[in-house]
Amino acid sequence: MTTEMPGTPEDPSGAVPPPPAPQYQAPQGAYPPPPAPGYGAPQGAYPPPAYAMQPPLSDSDQRMWSVFAHIGGVFVSFLVPLVILLVFKGRGAFVEDQAKEALNWQITLAIAYVVGGILTIVLIGVVILLAALVCAVVFAIMAAIASNRGELYRYPFTLRLVK
Repeated sequence: MTTEMPGTPEDPSGAVPPPPAPQYQAPQGAYPPPPAPGYGAPQGAYPPPAYAMQPPLSDSDQRMWSVFAHIGGVFVSFLVPLVILLVFKGRGAFVEDQAKEALNWQITLAIAYVVGGILTIVLIGVVILLAALVCAVVFAIMAAIASNRGELYRYPFTLRLVK
């Protein structure tokens, strides 16, 4: 029976070398190779998605949604005109214009509400808040009536932030 020494002629110190660390290899098929140039369908070969093919709104629908944009702002602030603008953008010039106008008005009112809220410390803020609330209701009703007739309405003293 022979006893072998841990050392080898190449390593006379007698230390046993550690096993080699395993190398990471990505599993086969995990990452597909990039397509070659010119590979795939030509541009425009696929039809546009269904949501991109929405028909334009009729005149009565445009008037209805513009009325909702003006009146909805009284109850839910700027969210209603913003949603109407985003949903019907490009489907009717009238509803798009009136939704932008209502959105600008609601942003202006939000600024007035913040200023009035800060100035309630001086008590003049209560007057500003009440005046803004009355203006919001009165001008929204006037805008809704004009939109229902198909007329473009412009709110007075509105900041035109959304163009």
